[in-house]
Amino acid sequence: MNDIINQYKIEKEPYYRNVADEVELYEAAYSVRMPMMLKGPTGCGKSRFVEYMAWKLNKPLITVACNEDMTASDLVGRFLLDASGTRWQDGPLAIAARNGAICYLDEVVEARQDTTVVIHPLTDNRRVLPLEKKGELIQAHPDFQLVISYNPGYQSLMKDLKQSTKQRFGALDFNYPAHDIETEIVAHETGVTAEVAGKLIAIAERARNLKGHGLDEGISTRMLIYAGSLIAKNVNPKAACHMTLVRPITDDPDMRDALDAAVSTYF
Repeated sequence: MNDIINQYKIEKEPYYRNVADEVELYEAAYSVRMPMMLKGPTGCGKSRFVEYMAWKLNKPLITVACNEDMTASDLVGRFLLDASGTRWQDGPLAIAARNGAICYLDEVVEARQDTTVVIHPLTDNRRVLPLEKKGELIQAHPDFQLVISYNPGYQSLMKDLKQSTKQRFGALDFNYPAHDIETEIVAHETGVTAEVAGKLIAIAERARNLKGHGLDEGISTRMLIYAGSLIAKNVNPKAACHMTLVRPITDDPDMRDALDAAVSTYF
């Protein structure tokens, strides 16, 4: 089992630029093993933050990308049939609970609500995970912590967390960083100059102002890093922006023209 859990250790420090006191708050939450909920728009750094904190705390990190087809068995485990008969295979949540890893459920609201109920016993004073099919009750390792994330601005009422789930977590709000900090992040991650990074962020800020006025989502920091990475490889800045910033977020011709005009303003 040690070989299995060791593969989830993060050996190299992930780059993360703190924007407030989120690192200190998370460390305090982990010291009492408080389950944590990270809320914020897509591509603003939630997953990178969890990776950084797992590295900083020297804990394995098991990440689960949640989706609407995910079942409780996908999380906790199932019986499998092989040449020697039937055997039990732990799911990622069970592996984390047994071995003291941080389990990160990314975009947890994408999972069915009946699936998310299985995390409840792990998020209160019991800290247990029932394996009903196996007839076993896992007592969570002292180092185990559960972290979930979701984008509250993107979810419909049908895809929101129940209050009975939300109130089991501490929460940190994430958003796109301030202009200067985001410039620093994009320049560091891509190798472009601060001037080029600043132009990319100015384009993103224009798009973000259109969220709810023709755009479902603004341009994320992740998308800016994509654009900067292409520019650093000598791709024409306009072409790079059109491909990574404009085309992915809208198919509306008028909105595309407006965003293309913003790109032309800076490049």
